[in-house]
Amino acid sequence: MRWRDQRESGNVEDRRGQGGGFGFPFPGGGMRFPSGGSRRGGGGIGLIGLLIILGLILFFGVDPKVILGPPGGGGPAGFPDIQLPQPRNEPTNFPAPGGDAPEMQRPASSSEDDLGRFVSVVLANTEDVWDDIFARYGIQYSDPKLVLFSGAVRSACGMGMAQMGPFYCPADEKVYIDLRFYEELKHRFRAPGDFAQAYVIAHEIGHHVQKQLGIADQVEAAKQRMGQSSANALQVRMELQADCFAGVWAHMADKKTNVIEPGDIEEALGAASAIGDDRIQKQTTGYVVPDSFTHGSSDQRVRWFKRGFESGRLEYCDSFNADQL
Repeated sequence: MRWRDQRESGNVEDRRGQGGGFGFPFPGGGMRFPSGGSRRGGGGIGLIGLLIILGLILFFGVDPKVILGPPGGGGPAGFPDIQLPQPRNEPTNFPAPGGDAPEMQRPASSSEDDLGRFVSVVLANTEDVWDDIFARYGIQYSDPKLVLFSGAVRSACGMGMAQMGPFYCPADEKVYIDLRFYEELKHRFRAPGDFAQAYVIAHEIGHHVQKQLGIADQVEAAKQRMGQSSANALQVRMELQADCFAGVWAHMADKKTNVIEPGDIEEALGAASAIGDDRIQKQTTGYVVPDSFTHGSSDQRVRWFKRGFESGRLEYCDSFNADQL
């Protein structure tokens, strides 16, 4: 990714070197890769559910209430009638859809400082791109904040921990990331590359776009009326749309500033594949439980990122009304 000497965002809060202290359990979820080893599952949510909660508070903004909410009727339920905005005066010849915190002693390393600058440039690029996209649809984009932290952090959604990975908190409209997460992404899950790292940010910004468009609130309200399996299914569509929005950003970023280099999209697709529910569950437990998916399979995540990238259009990201994911 051609990011050197590009504009950095003024919306970054650097809280590295501050501890998060103690607080209530974090309700908003985030991005965590599970630890290895086999476990024996039980009935109901059982140990598989605990693995998902503790180890798979899965990549990119999962809400643990999907897992911890009241059990019961998992039959088909109506999804909210979510409508994406329509563009103004746009051509139609587009491609087919495809409290005071205690100080911590560990300082940020030079590599983390460089990553911090990288993340700031990616955030700035998302600001510019989504400003333009929203203007095309006749609406105004409000920039989110991005918080760099180490270990633990307080947010309006509660306590966030590094083990959760990057997450978006809709209550304060901020993205939170401990940069050491990228080492795990690169070495343990074999998804290296700066554009894989950019995809992580772009996905979280995709959740902010959903918040801006009113989608996040509609989905959260609908999940409160659903049984567990239906809420899980709705959350999968939410996450796949955020993947698609990340693809839209990549399309428009390259068109606007020519940031994409050969191999970048493959890096993003590698990251999307690495964090599919099926792959993570297989690595963690040795088997897959589709009803517990909250982010989508590897194939689905790749497909929806590509759909956004190939089209560059919000309309192609309507995962809620798609017959097949």
